[in-house]
Amino acid sequence: MEELHKEGILYDDIGPEYIIETYDPKLDFRGVLVIDNTNLGMGKGGIRMTGEVTTLEVWRLARAMSYKNALAGLPFGGAKAGIMVDPKTITPQKKRAIMESFANSLRPLIPGKYIAGPDINTTEKEMEQFARAHGEWESATGKPATYTSSKGGKKRAGLPHELGSTGYGVTLAAVVAAQARDIKMEGASIAIAGYGNVGVFAHKFLQGRGAKIIAVSDSSGTIYDRKGIDYETLLAVKTKTGSISSYPGAKKLSRDVIYELTCDILIPAATPDVINEKNVGRVMAKIIVEGANIPMQEEFEQQLHKKDVLIIPDIIANAGGVISSYAEYKGFDAKKMFKLIEEKIVPNVSEVISRSEGTVIPRQAALKIARARILAKAKK
Repeated sequence: MEELHKEGILYDDIGPEYIIETYDPKLDFRGVLVIDNTNLGMGKGGIRMTGEVTTLEVWRLARAMSYKNALAGLPFGGAKAGIMVDPKTITPQKKRAIMESFANSLRPLIPGKYIAGPDINTTEKEMEQFARAHGEWESATGKPATYTSSKGGKKRAGLPHELGSTGYGVTLAAVVAAQARDIKMEGASIAIAGYGNVGVFAHKFLQGRGAKIIAVSDSSGTIYDRKGIDYETLLAVKTKTGSISSYPGAKKLSRDVIYELTCDILIPAATPDVINEKNVGRVMAKIIVEGANIPMQEEFEQQLHKKDVLIIPDIIANAGGVISSYAEYKGFDAKKMFKLIEEKIVPNVSEVISRSEGTVIPRQAALKIARARILAKAKK
């Protein structure tokens, strides 16, 4: 099929199927939903709320979700949504009104074409607001465990991403990658860039496996200690102060230097494009596990691959969140959800590493698998 590029968006044999832009003049906010592909099922992807989010960014994320869901073997297509508001500039009451307005604007597409979920600056609280405004429990996943449904006589409860599903999947990906490079997880040095939901739980689960977290960053900067940064202590500092900078005994560094530290495993778990033309030549990690969506462009993955850096791409590494979403949709409990994440991620990471030996980077190997699965289900 001939490909078409328009304003950076690629239109090809996968999608996008829908690009919907919304505007609420009363609340003065714009939103966008991209449903990239529904061959395997209804589009699934979270809603991020930032002042900088664009339609192009949402499309890139929706395409990643198409591949991620296909690789995870889930009956979901790919989608993503964005609300163009800086949440730091509005009240909690207005944020709630915005979530409810956005839910109502997407009513014709839910649940047949799209199911929402949490993302940057949206949590279990916003997912409950979204679902209640829409009127269907199934319209969003990542809801609070206290928000239940008894539809069809079966009681189902929310499985909030705050249980740590994405961070758990990232941990499993790191373990498999370390084994492939003969690195013992016990004592392995790890740097985690970003200390939100993904980074916090990656820290917890990796420390639980004996790894040494030597550096962590958030918007306030990087803290660094070769002896290791304790999860419980750092979480308490972050909870109390809102940043990691007051962690006792650690060296304070600039935020972006974390991508250049010598370590066994680097986990970018923040925003897109953090590894780029400015710093790719100074990356010193042996393994990169992409906890965030699109932390670097493929050309930079190619450069690092030539330096023998093993990169586990986002479309596999951070799939724990969407696997949890499927578990919630099916009415599983937390224990069954975590088991499902392990069953999906461990063999997928192993297969992609196996297929990427030689000149093919792991992302290309993963995309080949995902595209084949999506196009095999193409609508007649």
